[in-house]
Amino acid sequence: MRYDVVPFTANIIAGQGAKAAASQLADIINQHAADGWEYVRLESVQTLVTTPGIEGSAGCMGFGARPGVPDSEDVRFVYMIVFRKPA
Repeated sequence: MRYDVVPFTANIIAGQGAKAAASQLADIINQHAADGWEYVRLESVQTLVTTPGIEGSAGCMGFGARPGVPDSEDVRFVYMIVFRKPA
């Protein structure tokens, strides 16, 4: 089984509702389905954004990096659409 993970953020205009977001999601799912991918689920992934040199260390070229102490605005959520296809 092979997997493809695609980031998703709905881009809607003020006044548009959930239907516009759902339509965008459906478009991506349908595009992948046309290429033989099966929709699995929409995942919420928590990320920690750190600033090098502040309450942590970026290490050398990222090796040995240590995350800083997160503030509430350092934690972000991104959504990922998961697809699968037989190998």
